[in-house]
This record gives sequence, C-alpha cells and structure tokens, in this order.
Amino acid sequence: MRALVQRVSSASVTVDGAVVGEIGPGLLVLVCAMQGDTEKEADWLARKVVNLRIFRDDEGRMNRSLIDTGGAALVVSQFTLAAETKGNRPGFSTAAAPAEGERLYGYFSAAVAGHGVTVANGIFGADMKVALVNDGPVTIWLDSAAK
Repeated sequence: MRALVQRVSSASVTVDGAVVGEIGPGLLVLVCAMQGDTEKEADWLARKVVNLRIFRDDEGRMNRSLIDTGGAALVVSQFTLAAETKGNRPGFSTAAAPAEGERLYGYFSAAVAGHGVTVANGIFGADMKVALVNDGPVTIWLDSAAK
C-alpha cells in the first residue's frame, strides 16, 4: 500500500457540497491499495503512520508521533498514487481492483483507529474536494513495498 502523509493544522473532505470528514491537528493520509496488497501491508502502513515521529516536541524537533500528540487522521482514498508515468498520460494498472481497493481502504482506516487514533474518512470512489492547512509543510511518502 502507498500513502502520502501530510502533517496538518486542519483538513476536510467534501463530496457534493457536503463535508463528509474533517479533523483538526493531525495527519491527512492519502492512501492507495496496490495489486497484491493484503491486510499485512495495511497493518504495516497503519503502524507506520501512527508512529511516524513528525510532530514537534517541546524543543521544536520532529520527535513526536500522532499517538503522542493525540491528533486525528483524515484518511482519503486516492488510487492515483499508483500512477505509472513513463509517458505523458498516467496509467493506473498497478492499483488494486476497485472492490479490493475499497476493502483494504476500510481495513486500513480501522487499523489506524485500532491504535486509538480518531479517524475521519472520505468516500471511496467519490469525486472529493480535499482542503488542508499543511503544517510545516511536512509531507512524507510511504510505500509498504519499500519496508
């Protein structure tokens, strides 16, 4: 599984003009299941996200995790993280099939929540508008295939 993680002061996702998920301080997690991914990759990614030490400590150093800060996670499905960009038009053939992608997206969100983190979500497959205030900015790319 792949994720683009952004430390945020706030973030929200809107579908058809209605806010369907929003958080205050925490992480916006854009996530994509890849072909062949299983619960094992989702569990690894969830542990990595909640324990990633990218929040400031009392000395201003990135030394605290989402769990340490009590922050929330806004988890948004984004199959375009699977983009293959050899040409000018991206291909997405390495992304998991939609039904499997949706299942693993839900599993990943539940796994993050299982670590005691408050989780808000987008809607899988919907046309979403994501708003965020990136704090830092801090943006981290994670890929379970690179573990």
